[in-house]
Amino acid sequence: MMRWLLWTVAAFGLLVVVVLVVGWSLPVAHRASRTRTFVDAAPDHVFAVITDFSRYSEWREGVTRVEVEGPGGVGQTVREYGANGEIPFVVEIFDPPARMVTRIASNELPFGGTWTYELRSDEAGSTELTITEDGEVYNALFRFMSRFVFGHHATIDRYFEDLEKQLVGR
Repeated sequence: MMRWLLWTVAAFGLLVVVVLVVGWSLPVAHRASRTRTFVDAAPDHVFAVITDFSRYSEWREGVTRVEVEGPGGVGQTVREYGANGEIPFVVEIFDPPARMVTRIASNELPFGGTWTYELRSDEAGSTELTITEDGEVYNALFRFMSRFVFGHHATIDRYFEDLEKQLVGR
């Protein structure tokens, strides 16, 4: 019995070491990008929804409350609260209804980076939205999890699903 326990502890320890070594070998920075078309949704409407930060907790899964500081546009600070704790970000570029860039405004988190939102209209009156995350993951364990468990696109995909529901009124 004791031998099995020792083997189990040794195997778990080896697994932790492998995960950390792989995590340390991954680059801190990554880029993830996705594009989705929202049918019958004009860019100005989509832009209005994604920049109405005070209403995020009404339609974004995992966001329980939001605090908005300052006037809209460049320099506006937004604090999202939810499963990941408090995440403050600042609006760096605000070009309605075509482009917005937000940056995580904290050095205390195990991650950081920007989200770039680019909107284009098509002939049918729909909007093509591209979100590009230029992210950084500072902790080796989180880097491993972000790359191999959750995937770098997971947050963007969740955002698109929530936005789709909000735009069609479901």
